[in-house]
Amino acid sequence: MNKGLNKLFEVAQKESRLIIGLMSGTSLDGLDIALCRIFNAGMQTKLELVAFDTFPYSAAFKKKLKDISFKVENNLENITLINKEIGVFHAQMVNQFLEKHQIKNEEIDLIASHGQTIFHSPHKLRLQDNIGNATLQIGDADHIAVETQIITLSDFRQKNIAAGKEGAPLVVYGDYLLFKSDKENRILLNIGGISNFTIIPCEGTFEDIISTDTGPGNTLMDQFIHQQDVTKFFDHNAEVASKGTVNQKLFEALLDHSFFEQKSPKSTGPELFSLTYLNNAMVKSNTLNMAVEDVMATLNWFTANTVAQAIILNVVKSQDYGLYLSGGGIHNPLLIKNLQRLLPNIKMNNFNLIGFNPDAKEAAIFAVLANETIAGDYSVFSPETLSMGKISLPS
Repeated sequence: MNKGLNKLFEVAQKESRLIIGLMSGTSLDGLDIALCRIFNAGMQTKLELVAFDTFPYSAAFKKKLKDISFKVENNLENITLINKEIGVFHAQMVNQFLEKHQIKNEEIDLIASHGQTIFHSPHKLRLQDNIGNATLQIGDADHIAVETQIITLSDFRQKNIAAGKEGAPLVVYGDYLLFKSDKENRILLNIGGISNFTIIPCEGTFEDIISTDTGPGNTLMDQFIHQQDVTKFFDHNAEVASKGTVNQKLFEALLDHSFFEQKSPKSTGPELFSLTYLNNAMVKSNTLNMAVEDVMATLNWFTANTVAQAIILNVVKSQDYGLYLSGGGIHNPLLIKNLQRLLPNIKMNNFNLIGFNPDAKEAAIFAVLANETIAGDYSVFSPETLSMGKISLPS
């Protein structure tokens, strides 16, 4: 048997596996690295977070990513080159991470790399052809495998697309395995560049779960603040937005899109919620000359409203829920305050209350997806959605 395949077979037979999850989201701010000890698979999955770090991208690298991400027209040579560059760069970060924590590369069973999304295209937002849903993540996993000498799984979203789904959000699978409770109905809300949630009833099966994108998370706020000041990549502690006033006309113009009328589940990305989207709304509402603080306050309120309304539409009104927050948006105090105002009957909690680092959640989820691909239980998920991820061998 091929040496790499033999290693893979051995990993699949283990009672527990050391898996590194890599996540770089649509905010383009850095790479989350979560080292997880995962026991068993399927509904018996148990995860221990061994170590977690975020490696921030330099301003120059962020610009390089922004130049090729979420744009209909692009330079093919730039995409080709950065596909390799991201793979090598992420591998170097993994090696630094392991060295920092004094762990040998050969101790790691698998790497699960989400890659860098550069375009997400649900068919619902693109009806002029019959191709269906499509998405693209780059950051070549063969380079990660070779540079780290660790078996790497990547490109998880394509199997979901091939099965007729939208390729996002994928966290639903890990959310169900790790966070299902028999004591409370849970809403797991992630506010990254895009916001998404998973609603897990305490009584029910995987088919009873609702998981969907809701619209923008931080993306419009981040893009606008960076446009105003290139040294800023986000509104730290909502310092700018907190000084502003919500403009109702702009708010209503931002809400005026068919995406918000679509039923869940649905997915989206910065391809839609871009500076062009904001500019069109400002033209429509005659608010082009608004103060920066007022624009930021309105974008913050807009994000909170789209999240809250999606939750309200999908919960059972007669039941109680615990809401658990993760993603970069949890560090925006005004956004959290607005959500609490809009969802007064739902208790909001930090993920720490259920024993998990909220910043590590998405990277850890992809480690779980890799674990399911290698050793999963097909009685929990269908084969079409279980075996996600392409396998790259180190040699």
